[in-house]
Amino acid sequence: MNRRIVTLVVALVPILVFGVLLAAVPVPYVALGPGPTFNTLGDVDGKPVVAIEGIAVKPTSGQLNMTTVSQRDGMTLAQALTLWASGKDQLVPRDLVFPPEKSRDDIKKSQDDDFRRSEDNAQYAALNYLEYPKSVTVDRVNDPGPSAGILQVGDVIEKVDGTPVPDLQAFTGLLKSTKPGDELVLDIRRRNDPPSTARVTLGASDDRDSGYLGIAVLDAPWAPFTIDFNLANVGGPSAGLVFSLAVIDKLTTGDLNGSRFVAGTGSISPDGTVGQIGGITHKMVAAQEAGATVFLVPAGNCAEARTVTGTTMDLVKAETLTQTVDALEALAAGREPPRC
Repeated sequence: MNRRIVTLVVALVPILVFGVLLAAVPVPYVALGPGPTFNTLGDVDGKPVVAIEGIAVKPTSGQLNMTTVSQRDGMTLAQALTLWASGKDQLVPRDLVFPPEKSRDDIKKSQDDDFRRSEDNAQYAALNYLEYPKSVTVDRVNDPGPSAGILQVGDVIEKVDGTPVPDLQAFTGLLKSTKPGDELVLDIRRRNDPPSTARVTLGASDDRDSGYLGIAVLDAPWAPFTIDFNLANVGGPSAGLVFSLAVIDKLTTGDLNGSRFVAGTGSISPDGTVGQIGGITHKMVAAQEAGATVFLVPAGNCAEARTVTGTTMDLVKAETLTQTVDALEALAAGREPPRC
C-alpha cells in the first residue's frame, strides 16, 4: 500500500474516533438555559392562563409574564459542547438535577406538587391582599383516609356537629374531644355549589388519642368564585408571585403593570412573602428576549441578578406581595420603586 495512503489513514483514525465520540457518547450533564415565558394575563391553548369564574373580571392590558428555566438531558458530547459554547446555557452535573436515588417519575411528581402548591399559595396570597375573610379551609386530603372521597381541597368547614368553627383554633379544639369511630357532621362550603353537609367517620392514628379526620386545614381566605391556572408541564414553585399579581390585576380596576411588559419570578407564601428561587439569570435572559422592560426579582436573588450583564430591564425588588403591588403602582405613576 502506498505510504502516503497509510499515513493519511493513520491520521484520520483519531479524527473519526473523536467524531464518533462527539456524536454518540452521552454526557452526565444537564443543560440549564432560558425557558419559555407565559403571559398570565393572556391565553394558552385557547384558555386563559389565569381563569376566574363566578365574578366579573376587569379588563387588563400589557403583559405580566412568568418565566421558566429549560432543562435538556440525555445530550451527546457534541450537543453539550454546542450549548456550552452558546453562552446562554449552563452545564451542571446530572446528579444535581436528577438525584440518582430518585426516579424520573418521583422527580416529576415532586415538581408538579410544588407547582400545584404555588397555585394554591398564589390564590391565598391574592385573596388575602384583597381582604377576603378567612375560614377553616381544607388544604390536603389524605388518601387513603377517613375523608377521602368526601372532602376536597378548598372546602371550607363552617360547623362541626352544629358548632361554628370560625378559625383553626376552634376547629382543632373540637376535634380533640372526639374519639375514633365517632361520626362528625360537617357543614361545608364548596365553590360553585350550594352549602352542604358531609358525614365523616373518624379513624385512629398512632400520634393521637382523639379521632383522625385525615385532612390538613389552615385559616385561609375564601371567595365564592373559582380561580384556575391553566398551565401544564411547568414544574416548581417560582410562578407564585406572578400568578398572585395576575389574580389581583383581573379583580381590581386599572392596569397593575401600567400597560408595560412586566416579567418576573418568585415563590409566594399564603401570607404574601416572596421567596428566593433558582435560575434567576436564565429567567432574566428569557424575559429580555421576550421583550420585557421590567423584571420582578425576589429580594433574596437581587445580588445574583445584578451580575447579569447586558440587561436593559428595570430590576424591581420584590419582598412581599403588598410591597410588589405598591412598587408597580409607583412605577406606573412615575415614582421610584425599590430596585435591586
